[in-house]
Amino acid sequence: MDFRPSQEQQVLRRTVREFAEAEIAPHALAWDEAQHFPHEIVPRLAALGLLGIQFPEQYGGAQMSAIDYCICIEELARVDPSIALLVAAHNGLGAAQIAMFGTEAQKARFLAPLARGEMLAAWGLTEPTAGSDAAGTRTVAVRDGDQWVIDGAKTFITHGSVGGVMVVMAVTDRTRGSRGISAFIVPHGTPGMRPGKKENKLGLRASDTSEVVFEACRVPADHLLGELGQGFVNAMQVLDAGRTGIAALSVGLAQGAYEAALRYSKERRQFGQPIASFQAIQWKLADLATRIEAARWLTYRAAYLKDRGARTSRESSMAKLYASETAVRAAEEGVQIHGGYGFTKDYPAEKFFRDVKLMTIGEGTSEIQRLVIARQLLA
Repeated sequence: MDFRPSQEQQVLRRTVREFAEAEIAPHALAWDEAQHFPHEIVPRLAALGLLGIQFPEQYGGAQMSAIDYCICIEELARVDPSIALLVAAHNGLGAAQIAMFGTEAQKARFLAPLARGEMLAAWGLTEPTAGSDAAGTRTVAVRDGDQWVIDGAKTFITHGSVGGVMVVMAVTDRTRGSRGISAFIVPHGTPGMRPGKKENKLGLRASDTSEVVFEACRVPADHLLGELGQGFVNAMQVLDAGRTGIAALSVGLAQGAYEAALRYSKERRQFGQPIASFQAIQWKLADLATRIEAARWLTYRAAYLKDRGARTSRESSMAKLYASETAVRAAEEGVQIHGGYGFTKDYPAEKFFRDVKLMTIGEGTSEIQRLVIARQLLA
């Protein structure tokens, strides 16, 4: 296996890094403080192909590899995890399920404008009473002639109030358990669909997260996505790939926190010398650099296997588990190295510290990742 990035991947990394540092970094703190979703950055992300990274060119996508996708997410997260989440949730969840299981007509109507960045995708699996127990979905869809009528609510939905289209999981046959859950494409503005409470979050505050409510929401029969009763199964397949994206986001966040701590350790002087000269700080930095590199290669391995069409349930869960917990440690040590200044908004350490916690929760908690891994090992 060749561990060297291709010339094209080196150019991609440099391009996304320069964009993030020039277009995102100057505004990240202000967006976070105001809980402002930066609509203004979306066309610029689209112009770089970042809203259709892996989708086929025939639908307006950039048709890059899974490793390329990880590089993009990583470089965005290094500067602002909120924007990385915008890109990862759009590409890796809602739009991904349409790309993987949609009909040609559905792809032409919905995937194409999503890949071009003309609208953002939302993905509706989580509910107030169905988090880790995703199969406990209570939202229902009932067939009425040539329409489906959806009733229920989804919670913690990225792009819940700004998305142009949402993929919604709903029960179509209660007697069949998880095999009675189907997926539907619901365009924003459909009567009976409305955003609910916007979440006031600890971190990732520039990312739009809200409840979405469905009250007698009618969609045409041809908005069924995939086969009837296969929505939950398909959603789990989407998560296999999506977790690799969250692993990449964790790696980028960890890298950003580490670089901020490294930079500060060289600037901050105590006892007449930079604190980087003290072994206690050096060991922290050495441990972080090692863990981040290990997390990066676990993530790239999962992406490598995905590019080759292999099933990646175990590998993506391993990558997500290790990378997310590494990111938590990097953010915590970043604050520690900054000392009292790490507790203020004058330095980036505190924002990384707030942003990182979602990494061990979103798209499956660390506990769920360990469960997935164990089941694969014992199968």
